[in-house]
Amino acid sequence: MALTDTSEHAVPADNGEVSLLIARQVEPGYEEAFETWAHGILEAATSFPDHLGYGLFRPARAGGPWFLVHRFRDQAALQRWQDSPERAAFFANCEGHHHTEIARRELHGMETWFAKPGTAQPAPPRWKMAISSGLAIFPISLVGNAVLGPYLVDAHFVLRTAVFAAVFSTLMTYVAMPAVSRLLRPWLTRG
Repeated sequence: MALTDTSEHAVPADNGEVSLLIARQVEPGYEEAFETWAHGILEAATSFPDHLGYGLFRPARAGGPWFLVHRFRDQAALQRWQDSPERAAFFANCEGHHHTEIARRELHGMETWFAKPGTAQPAPPRWKMAISSGLAIFPISLVGNAVLGPYLVDAHFVLRTAVFAAVFSTLMTYVAMPAVSRLLRPWLTRG
Protein backbone atom coordinates (compact mmCIF):
# COMPACT_ATOMS: atom_id res chain seq x y z
CA MET A 1 0.00 0.00 0.00
CA ALA A 2 1.33 3.42 -0.86
CA LEU A 3 1.64 6.37 1.48
CA THR A 4 -1.58 8.25 2.01
CA ASP A 5 -1.12 12.00 1.78
CA THR A 6 -3.43 13.86 4.14
CA SER A 7 -1.86 17.25 3.63
CA GLU A 8 -3.28 20.01 1.48
CA HIS A 9 0.10 20.93 0.01
CA ALA A 10 3.28 19.07 -0.79
CA VAL A 11 6.06 19.72 1.70
CA PRO A 12 9.68 19.81 0.55
CA ALA A 13 11.84 17.18 2.24
CA ASP A 14 14.30 19.69 3.71
CA ASN A 15 11.98 21.81 5.84
CA GLY A 16 12.06 19.90 9.13
CA GLU A 17 9.54 17.23 8.17
CA VAL A 18 9.83 14.03 10.19
CA SER A 19 8.91 10.57 8.99
CA LEU A 20 8.54 7.87 11.61
CA LEU A 21 9.18 4.35 10.29
CA ILE A 22 8.16 1.48 12.56
CA ALA A 23 8.72 -2.22 11.85
CA ARG A 24 6.43 -4.64 13.67
CA GLN A 25 6.59 -8.43 13.70
CA VAL A 26 3.15 -10.07 13.70
CA GLU A 27 2.64 -13.64 14.88
CA PRO A 28 1.30 -15.94 12.13
CA GLY A 29 -2.49 -16.15 12.13
CA TYR A 30 -2.96 -12.65 13.59
CA GLU A 31 -2.31 -10.63 10.43
CA GLU A 32 -5.93 -9.61 9.84
CA ALA A 33 -6.45 -8.41 13.43
CA PHE A 34 -3.15 -6.54 13.32
CA GLU A 35 -4.01 -4.86 10.02
CA THR A 36 -7.32 -3.61 11.47
CA TRP A 37 -5.49 -2.27 14.54
CA ALA A 38 -2.77 -0.66 12.39
CA HIS A 39 -5.30 1.09 10.14
CA GLY A 40 -7.04 2.38 13.26
CA ILE A 41 -3.92 3.89 14.83
CA LEU A 42 -2.76 5.37 11.51
CA GLU A 43 -6.17 6.95 10.89
CA ALA A 44 -6.30 8.30 14.46
CA ALA A 45 -3.05 10.18 13.84
CA THR A 46 -4.57 12.02 10.86
CA SER A 47 -6.72 14.12 13.21
CA PHE A 48 -3.57 15.64 14.76
CA PRO A 49 -2.35 19.05 13.57
CA ASP A 50 0.56 18.89 11.13
CA HIS A 51 0.14 15.19 10.35
CA LEU A 52 1.09 14.90 6.66
CA GLY A 53 0.25 11.32 5.77
CA TYR A 54 0.82 7.67 6.55
CA GLY A 55 1.50 4.31 5.03
CA LEU A 56 1.08 0.67 5.93
CA PHE A 57 3.28 -1.80 4.10
CA ARG A 58 2.56 -5.51 4.25
CA PRO A 59 5.49 -7.93 4.51
CA ALA A 60 7.49 -8.53 1.35
CA ARG A 61 7.55 -12.22 2.25
CA ALA A 62 5.45 -14.43 4.52
CA GLY A 63 6.46 -13.91 8.15
CA GLY A 64 8.37 -10.71 7.39
CA PRO A 65 7.86 -7.44 9.25
CA TRP A 66 5.05 -4.96 8.63
CA PHE A 67 6.01 -1.31 8.27
CA LEU A 68 3.99 1.65 9.51
CA VAL A 69 4.97 5.15 8.41
CA HIS A 70 3.77 8.46 9.86
CA ARG A 71 4.75 11.81 8.35
CA PHE A 72 4.66 15.00 10.42
CA ARG A 73 5.48 18.61 9.57
CA ASP A 74 8.07 18.78 12.37
CA GLN A 75 9.44 17.12 15.51
CA ALA A 76 6.95 18.93 17.77
CA ALA A 77 4.00 17.53 15.80
CA LEU A 78 5.43 14.01 16.05
CA GLN A 79 5.95 14.45 19.79
CA ARG A 80 2.33 15.60 20.28
CA TRP A 81 1.16 12.38 18.63
CA GLN A 82 3.64 10.21 20.56
CA ASP A 83 2.49 11.71 23.90
CA SER A 84 -1.22 11.68 23.10
CA PRO A 85 -3.87 9.76 25.02
CA GLU A 86 -5.32 8.68 21.65
CA ARG A 87 -2.13 6.84 20.75
CA ALA A 88 -1.83 5.40 24.27
CA ALA A 89 -5.38 4.03 23.99
CA PHE A 90 -4.42 1.96 20.93
CA PHE A 91 -1.53 0.37 22.80
CA ALA A 92 -3.69 -0.23 25.87
CA ASN A 93 -6.07 -2.21 23.65
CA CYS A 94 -3.89 -4.36 21.41
CA GLU A 95 -4.93 -7.81 22.55
CA GLY A 96 -5.76 -10.32 19.86
CA HIS A 97 -3.20 -9.23 17.30
CA HIS A 98 0.11 -10.36 18.81
CA HIS A 99 2.71 -8.00 17.42
CA THR A 100 6.05 -6.65 18.59
CA GLU A 101 7.98 -3.58 17.55
CA ILE A 102 11.32 -4.71 16.15
CA ALA A 103 12.69 -1.43 14.79
CA ARG A 104 11.95 2.31 14.85
CA ARG A 105 13.57 5.14 12.90
CA GLU A 106 12.90 8.84 12.70
CA LEU A 107 13.91 10.26 9.35
CA HIS A 108 14.51 14.00 9.26
CA GLY A 109 14.77 16.28 6.28
CA MET A 110 16.88 14.86 3.47
CA GLU A 111 17.11 11.44 5.11
CA THR A 112 13.59 10.74 3.82
CA TRP A 113 14.91 10.87 0.24
CA PHE A 114 17.53 8.25 1.02
CA ALA A 115 15.52 5.79 3.09
CA LYS A 116 15.27 2.42 1.38
CA PRO A 117 11.59 1.41 1.18
CA GLY A 118 10.65 -1.56 3.35
CA THR A 119 13.64 -1.34 5.68
CA ALA A 120 14.65 0.49 8.82
CA GLN A 121 18.22 0.82 7.51
CA PRO A 122 20.02 3.98 8.65
CA ALA A 123 20.47 6.87 6.23
CA PRO A 124 23.85 7.19 4.50
CA PRO A 125 26.49 9.59 5.85
CA ARG A 126 25.74 13.27 5.27
CA TRP A 127 28.68 13.66 2.88
CA LYS A 128 27.15 11.02 0.59
CA MET A 129 23.78 12.78 0.81
CA ALA A 130 25.47 16.08 -0.09
CA ILE A 131 27.16 14.58 -3.16
CA SER A 132 23.91 12.94 -4.26
CA SER A 133 21.98 16.17 -3.82
CA GLY A 134 24.59 18.06 -5.82
CA LEU A 135 24.29 15.53 -8.64
CA ALA A 136 20.52 16.11 -8.65
CA ILE A 137 20.71 19.91 -8.37
CA PHE A 138 23.26 20.42 -11.16
CA PRO A 139 21.16 19.26 -14.17
CA ILE A 140 18.04 20.96 -12.81
CA SER A 141 19.95 24.22 -12.40
CA LEU A 142 21.50 23.94 -15.85
CA VAL A 143 18.25 23.17 -17.67
CA GLY A 144 16.21 25.54 -15.49
CA ASN A 145 18.50 28.46 -16.20
CA ALA A 146 18.65 27.64 -19.92
CA VAL A 147 14.87 27.24 -20.28
CA LEU A 148 13.49 29.74 -17.73
CA GLY A 149 16.35 32.21 -17.61
CA PRO A 150 15.60 34.00 -20.90
CA TYR A 151 11.95 34.49 -19.90
CA LEU A 152 12.78 35.78 -16.45
CA VAL A 153 15.77 37.97 -17.23
CA ASP A 154 13.72 41.19 -16.89
CA ALA A 155 11.68 39.99 -13.89
CA HIS A 156 12.31 41.45 -10.44
CA PHE A 157 14.96 39.35 -8.68
CA VAL A 158 12.49 38.32 -5.93
CA LEU A 159 9.98 37.03 -8.50
CA ARG A 160 12.75 35.35 -10.50
CA THR A 161 14.10 33.67 -7.36
CA ALA A 162 10.61 32.55 -6.29
CA VAL A 163 9.95 30.95 -9.69
CA PHE A 164 13.30 29.14 -9.65
CA ALA A 165 12.76 27.98 -6.06
CA ALA A 166 9.28 26.61 -6.83
CA VAL A 167 10.37 24.80 -9.98
CA PHE A 168 13.63 23.49 -8.51
CA SER A 169 12.11 22.23 -5.24
CA THR A 170 9.29 20.48 -7.11
CA LEU A 171 11.68 18.80 -9.54
CA MET A 172 14.07 17.86 -6.72
CA THR A 173 11.32 16.34 -4.60
CA TYR A 174 9.39 14.45 -7.25
CA VAL A 175 11.91 13.71 -10.01
CA ALA A 176 15.61 14.23 -9.32
CA MET A 177 16.10 12.97 -5.75
CA PRO A 178 13.98 9.82 -6.14
CA ALA A 179 15.92 8.98 -9.34
CA VAL A 180 19.36 9.82 -7.93
CA SER A 181 18.78 7.97 -4.66
CA ARG A 182 17.56 4.91 -6.61
CA LEU A 183 20.52 5.00 -9.04
CA LEU A 184 23.12 5.53 -6.31
CA ARG A 185 21.55 3.19 -3.72
CA PRO A 186 24.38 0.58 -3.86
CA TRP A 187 26.98 3.29 -3.20
CA LEU A 188 24.83 5.10 -0.63
CA THR A 189 24.22 1.97 1.44
CA ARG A 190 27.76 0.60 1.23
CA GLY A 191 29.45 0.67 4.66
